[in-house]
Amino acid sequence: MTLDWVAWSKPPLLLLLLAPMGWLIFTALSGALSADPIKELTHQTGLWALRILLLTLAVTPLRLLTGRGWLIRYRRLLGLTAFFYVCIHLAIYIFLDLGLYWSDLLADIAKRPYITVGFSAFLLLVPLALTSTRGMMRRLGRRWVKLHRLIYLIAPLAVLHFLWQVKADTREPLIYAAILFVLLVIRLPVLKRKLSRQRSRLAA
Repeated sequence: MTLDWVAWSKPPLLLLLLAPMGWLIFTALSGALSADPIKELTHQTGLWALRILLLTLAVTPLRLLTGRGWLIRYRRLLGLTAFFYVCIHLAIYIFLDLGLYWSDLLADIAKRPYITVGFSAFLLLVPLALTSTRGMMRRLGRRWVKLHRLIYLIAPLAVLHFLWQVKADTREPLIYAAILFVLLVIRLPVLKRKLSRQRSRLAA
């Protein structure tokens, strides 16, 4: 029997992806966060959501560059973990920052552009998370592929949410914007064909 090492590697990968969350919980309980712990928790969970979302988008370019088709098997795990961090990010904002005042949430969505785009990205992520199972892939067929192309809208909204939230130093969100740009450009058909031809020549 051949060992499916991709399947065996997923639990440790999940633990690695959740390690930042564990560290945040530990530092929060030990009182080692910044002077504004709610703001720190909100920022860090949002930051890790964006990082893992970009890592999810990096799977296809890495597969194109390396020809390793098995990389695609990590995409669902990465995507759902990014959604988990997004949910925690939003929950901290609603429960701890706003104190469950839904009127304040609606006012923020209407008046603050960075919250508008951030909440929009969350709403678009929900159907992707709900249809991430193999059963839903079979039921939806080609519609599943079309639906999950929403990620190409969600990721720019997430970067924009971060950029608009920063008031002074925009270097970090601009770095993520540059990474996203590269990850999206690699998907252009012309570049995909060039990468495929180059990989074939290297293999030969």
